[in-house]
Amino acid sequence: MLNTLVRKLIEQLMKFGIVGVIAFVIDWGILNLLVGIFHMHNVLAATISFIISLIFNYLASMKFVFKHRPDMARWMEITIFFVAALIGWFMNEEIVWTSTSWMPHDSMYSMHTRSVLWTNVGKLVATVVVMTWNFAIRKSQPDDTT
Repeated sequence: MLNTLVRKLIEQLMKFGIVGVIAFVIDWGILNLLVGIFHMHNVLAATISFIISLIFNYLASMKFVFKHRPDMARWMEITIFFVAALIGWFMNEEIVWTSTSWMPHDSMYSMHTRSVLWTNVGKLVATVVVMTWNFAIRKSQPDDTT
């Protein structure tokens, strides 16, 4: 019994990890495209990339990772996901902003390479923090896999 539960948890963590890696590649790629090529402000770019990867993450998570709970209305499930995501977005924005807040205001132009580097450092930290938050919330709420 315990062995089966551990195996299910490991399987779910692997699926969660795969979806998370793909969402991270989407998020990181779009962020770097917007910051590195288009010189967009890192917080605005992080918002855009986060939202796009969030949509992918929701669709993939509901299809491959988590099961719909029959005792919960779909609108409630979506609400919980997006409220948790909103909190994750705030964490993401704060960490990305903090990673370059000490730099001059025009650093996206005057210190472009350094700005992109520190934006990426912030994004990596934000990814770990937000991923942990999302898994904890998702595992505690709309899931019927155990």
